[in-house]
Amino acid sequence: MADDKKNDSLTGAERAAILLMSLGENDAAQILKHMGPKEVQKVGVAMAKTANVTKEIVFNVVSGFVGEVEDKASLGGSEDYIKSVLKQALGDDKANQVIDRILVGHSSKGLEALKWMEAKAVAELIRTEHPQIIAIVLSYLDADHAAAVLALMPERARSDTIMRIASLDGIQPTALNELDSILEKQFSGNNAVQSSSVGGMKTAANILNFMDSSVESEIMDEVKEADSELGQNIEDLMFVFENLSEIDDRGIQTLLREVSSETLVLALKAADEVLKEKIFKNMSKRASEMLRDDLEARGPVKLSDVEGAQKEILAIARRMMESGELAMGGKGGEEYV
Repeated sequence: MADDKKNDSLTGAERAAILLMSLGENDAAQILKHMGPKEVQKVGVAMAKTANVTKEIVFNVVSGFVGEVEDKASLGGSEDYIKSVLKQALGDDKANQVIDRILVGHSSKGLEALKWMEAKAVAELIRTEHPQIIAIVLSYLDADHAAAVLALMPERARSDTIMRIASLDGIQPTALNELDSILEKQFSGNNAVQSSSVGGMKTAANILNFMDSSVESEIMDEVKEADSELGQNIEDLMFVFENLSEIDDRGIQTLLREVSSETLVLALKAADEVLKEKIFKNMSKRASEMLRDDLEARGPVKLSDVEGAQKEILAIARRMMESGELAMGGKGGEEYV
């Protein structure tokens, strides 16, 4: 971190890193114990990059933290406050991954311990388990972690595992508790499992999104051969319009050259702001201004027309992905250098 970086430009992870480093090793370690693996990694990276921080920045970070605490009448830990702090520190996406576990008590040390393990270790641990148990375990992991574990499994088992994950429709708490107890014998802790919301087609789709594209294609071919409807449903969830924001800038520019202005305006009518900004920044200033004006001037349109335009663009993107002209983030595509 540069020594001239302004305090108000620090990310949540950078502020957390500075605060932890100002506390000393023992206190910082105690705080990190209460954080999830992804959050520890994010803050850890920020700590590793932190150097030459001025006393003024440290003072401002610590003072800001103390001020936030003092603003509260009590330390009761209201849900709104916890959610606000987590989102400021981690961002919406990361915070939403842990809010339920923190506020509703969905943590489980037996299963949770797997999230700290390398993919190879998890794969070795579950390789002899019943396929349904493997599906439940992978459903419980973060999608990128589950994808890495799945890639280490025998090829013949991958499509079956994905189909089992997609077919999961909630797990009885008692069954999940039993699985957790088995894992706890190898780790530690005895928290009760209360969550039964694991698995489903979206989970399967998210895992496949992080697989290498060639492996993902093989798995999907096998799934479709066994159950064409299930395969199509999973594929539809894997590739939605908002996912286009994960394409790199060069890919977006290439894609835009293949899309008509009218189709683009219709498609963006119901797009989120992240994708809109991605599109705008990859157009010339004049083209971007014209598109913004067209969007503002366009009155209400039928949702079916918007969805049709989005599907048209997705079809073009799929074709370009198959030909190697662009790649989605997390789909195993090679980076440009």
